[in-house]
Amino acid sequence: MANALDWFEIPTADLERAIRFYESVLAVSLKREVFGGVPMAMFPNGDKSAGGALVHDSRRKPGADGVLIYLNTDGHLDASVQRVAKSGGAVLAQKMDIGDPGFIAIIRDSEGNVVGLHQER
Repeated sequence: MANALDWFEIPTADLERAIRFYESVLAVSLKREVFGGVPMAMFPNGDKSAGGALVHDSRRKPGADGVLIYLNTDGHLDASVQRVAKSGGAVLAQKMDIGDPGFIAIIRDSEGNVVGLHQER
């Protein structure tokens, strides 16, 4: 297995609000799509990395008790953390050194999901 992560979905109550949050915090553009009648906004993932999306699906509810995923800040963890509060989220754990893998911070997004942010060393 080349990569344990293949795809992830972050549930949303308000897809447009969540798009604004993640585009602001990560300084990226998300691509809006509809798959199987489910509105989504896909994170950029390059040609060879795992992908994921924000999803607005009535069968899935956002919350803090689900799986914890870590999103790549592409070397800009400090700047991403600084944009969390003004984008409608909260920083739950400030930047911390995790050794060789780099640095992480834990946030709550605009929808109530708890998400990790990662920066390689």
